[in-house]
Amino acid sequence: MIPLRVGDFLAADPQALVAHLAREDMQQFRGSERTQIRAWEQSITILASSLADWPEANDFQVILEYPMLRLGKRIDCVLVTPNGIIVIEFKTDAANFTAADRQQAEDYALDLQDFHSACRKHPILPILVATHGRPKPAVWPLLLPGVAGTVLEASAATLGDVLRGALQRFPATASLNVAAWSTAAYRPVPGIVEAARTLYLRHDVADIVATRADVQNLTVTTDAILAAIKAAEQDKHHAIIFVTGIPGAGKTLCGLNAVFGIDRHAGATFLTGNPTLVLVLREALARDAAKDVRAAIHDKKRQLKSPIQALPHVRDYYVKEAGELPAEHVVVIDEAQRCWSADYARQATRTRQTPLTDSEPGHILDIMARHRDWAAILCLVGGGQEIHTGEGGLAEWASALRRRPMWRVHAAPGLADVADPRQRLASLPHIRESSSLHLHVPVRNLRHSAAAAWVDAMLRSDAATARQIAAQSGTLPFRLTRDLCAMRQHLRTAARGLRRAGLVASAGAKRLRADGLGVELPHMDAAAVGHWFLDYWPDVRASNALEVVATQFACQGLELDHVGLCWAGDLIRRSGWVVRNFAGKRWTIPTGEEAIANRLNTYRVLLTRARYETVIWVPQGDPADRTRDPAEFDAIADYLALCGVPRLDPVPPSPAPIAELAASDPATPPRLL
Repeated sequence: MIPLRVGDFLAADPQALVAHLAREDMQQFRGSERTQIRAWEQSITILASSLADWPEANDFQVILEYPMLRLGKRIDCVLVTPNGIIVIEFKTDAANFTAADRQQAEDYALDLQDFHSACRKHPILPILVATHGRPKPAVWPLLLPGVAGTVLEASAATLGDVLRGALQRFPATASLNVAAWSTAAYRPVPGIVEAARTLYLRHDVADIVATRADVQNLTVTTDAILAAIKAAEQDKHHAIIFVTGIPGAGKTLCGLNAVFGIDRHAGATFLTGNPTLVLVLREALARDAAKDVRAAIHDKKRQLKSPIQALPHVRDYYVKEAGELPAEHVVVIDEAQRCWSADYARQATRTRQTPLTDSEPGHILDIMARHRDWAAILCLVGGGQEIHTGEGGLAEWASALRRRPMWRVHAAPGLADVADPRQRLASLPHIRESSSLHLHVPVRNLRHSAAAAWVDAMLRSDAATARQIAAQSGTLPFRLTRDLCAMRQHLRTAARGLRRAGLVASAGAKRLRADGLGVELPHMDAAAVGHWFLDYWPDVRASNALEVVATQFACQGLELDHVGLCWAGDLIRRSGWVVRNFAGKRWTIPTGEEAIANRLNTYRVLLTRARYETVIWVPQGDPADRTRDPAEFDAIADYLALCGVPRLDPVPPSPAPIAELAASDPATPPRLL
């Protein structure tokens, strides 16, 4: 990153600037290439020409290659003026303004809007420069303080005019400290996939957490984890660390840091029973790695199988190979409360050649205990996240540990006294308690810290508390609609830049097919989940296409920026919540407590996937279809409204509709709402 006064930039030797950029590039990103150096030379020449003979701009600040830690990328240029910030993305030797390039430029501006502390009171304008392009006449967006505008187009010849036009249109807000902008706090909060990418590039978790004071316990928790692992290694003992927290509080981020972060231990591995999470993380990291070193992507996927593994595969392999020593001294168990109970493990594997004889926690503890010197297990535990039959919760870990007193247990205080018996870590002597091991502040939802508490109250049928939380928070990150088309239109408008939207629904939502939503994301299909979570429209397989629905099994542990939750008849309101299963041609009502709790947890998972906002669509139903009784759906919608969920406002026409973007890219067809 090179911050300079415009006057100093114009006086500088362009080749010296290119050399400086090349040195930084080699140190922090990939090795410099001839094409990259040529692009810098062209960009600097175009920028200098655009800023020349403009004395008022001499005290502006130009910042070349501003790093975007959330994305592992860099902005070509940020021009900081006294009344606004201009983001410039150069596409050298380009003649077309593609939809993908516009999305990239807009996403950079949105990133600064959300995460840069010096952008809160000033407009942010993204400009896409195709050096040989023919830009359309500028349609200037409304430039509002703290808001990223839509993308303007420019060529090498017109960039100067666009910059001057922007300066004339910036509102006369509080004057921006131009010189201090580059050193102001920029702390992005990444999604899970972005976090893995960033940590894999050797950044530290402290670089990618929010600046909010109430999120500092995320760094404290990470330090506590690493200290416990280091003590086990130095003092030669076996340690198990339980990190608990509400949905979206950063548990997975802490686990990824233990595997990929700067202080990680060589050979640590991230284990999860969620196959979708394994597939998506491997695919994302493999794409990045292959891009950086020009290696075949299948080679990178093979290399990434060690740090990210499916827990059932690891478990079964070492149970079968009873004498083999695990390759890792440190394992991270994601969603550890979902590990199988002893009874379910025996029943589910009784026909195998090597059946399980104990609970999953018991087997994992015994496998890691094969290391005679030391080992550490980090268990990430989300309360109320059990969604499948046989998931034993913390109680199953407690039962296994009571029979294995050699393990030193680290956990937050109070886990022996929680109300839910499945979440009790009871009757374990010598627990080393630390409040740092509980994450109570949500970091997933970037604008609303009360989202998880509201979801909990709503699912407990405590409408009064839910409404009070809604009133105290000012606005909830939830909206209610009965119109599926309106939900899709809102999501498409909200998901600007590279923000990701997608539809989610319960796996029990069998009658949504009557509304045209019968296609579920196959969460065991590597190609399908990779396309859904990582690709973008106009790829119809991407989540942004809003055609394929992800169930709780596909999206637990992952997240989207904007979520469309499709409520279904498997969870309805009468005097309270009623859980139902669809069999044949009718609904049935299960009686088991575990089945009822798992369905409520399913909706807890679905309601906590969004980083910005969740739109809840409740179908209208059909009086002619007894499996889709309108009165049942009306009761759900009325209850959500009673809990404080506002109705979805009508969506105004987008200032840059997708059809307009597609028109500039012949390969991109128009998108119909």
